[in-house]
Amino acid sequence: MGRLMAHFYDRVMRGSEEACLLEWRRDLLAGVHGQVLEVGAGTGVNVPLYPPNATRVVMSEPDPPMRAKLVDTLEGAARESIEVSDGSLQSLPFPDGSFDFVTCMLVLCSVPDQQHAIGEIRRVLVPGGRLVFMGHVSAEGRPRRAKWQRRLEPLWKRVSGNCHLTRRTEQAILDGGFDLEQIERESIRKASPLVRTSVRGVAVKSPQLKP
Repeated sequence: MGRLMAHFYDRVMRGSEEACLLEWRRDLLAGVHGQVLEVGAGTGVNVPLYPPNATRVVMSEPDPPMRAKLVDTLEGAARESIEVSDGSLQSLPFPDGSFDFVTCMLVLCSVPDQQHAIGEIRRVLVPGGRLVFMGHVSAEGRPRRAKWQRRLEPLWKRVSGNCHLTRRTEQAILDGGFDLEQIERESIRKASPLVRTSVRGVAVKSPQLKP
């Protein structure tokens, strides 16, 4: 499944990337600077979008076929300054407070334990560090679509690399010790209705976890 996902992922996503996702990525990454970690870097779509004042970028991808595609992308883009890691959001191999920014695009839908993953992101951020995120979420404002998401999620997870259709990522980020600095809610154009509802934005690491 990993090899199939790596081979077809960019083709499957091309329509939505051209319609809106690439623009959203570019806008989100424009303000990133300093020490940056990208989790779930996939095939490296974000490689050309990091600005020069991102002085260190570590792109972490635990899936070997995806990571191989990422390395190919880096070589083709001549971005030697970007590091590649096999670290997973289950346990990131970095000390506490290592990064000014963590970027996370279309990843939190598929991690086994979303709250644990957000906790790992929070751990590796400096005090006041920022999480830049984008992902599809539960269609809470569209009851019929949300009903189909719930019905199809068990099968969808099996064929889509554990991708969940009903996650409430915005609330999970708040519950995980972050404050929202910027939030946008918008439909992903040219995507299946099941994954069309999305959120994206920037969240700031809170001084302490909320009770």
